[in-house]
Amino acid sequence: MKIVVSILALFFAGFTTMTAQNTPKFQFKTEVIDYGEIKKGSNGVRVFEFKNIGDAPLIIENVYSSCGCTVPSWTKTPVAQGETGQIEVKYNTEIVGPIRRTISITSNADESTKAVKIKGKVLE
Repeated sequence: MKIVVSILALFFAGFTTMTAQNTPKFQFKTEVIDYGEIKKGSNGVRVFEFKNIGDAPLIIENVYSSCGCTVPSWTKTPVAQGETGQIEVKYNTEIVGPIRRTISITSNADESTKAVKIKGKVLE
């Protein structure tokens, strides 16, 4: 019985080690962009910059916003280990009031869905 338990323990330890390798990982310069107070009609484009600190190419599958007022675009090619990429968001600054939006990123990273945020206030 001890042999079976030992074999199973070794198997699961090896499996865990195998799955922990070759995983891309995001490292954002910031996960929240604060627009501060901006005037209506101002430039609503901001950029989230990230680095792949994992040990495999990072592939972003999709990026979407919690509202149609924020349009994302992103690096479409795989981001190699140690390389950088970006996610650009364009907020519609014709909408007066507070900005509180979440941008969700789906990828092959260790955290398959990652959320970043924008905040601020558009003044009349």
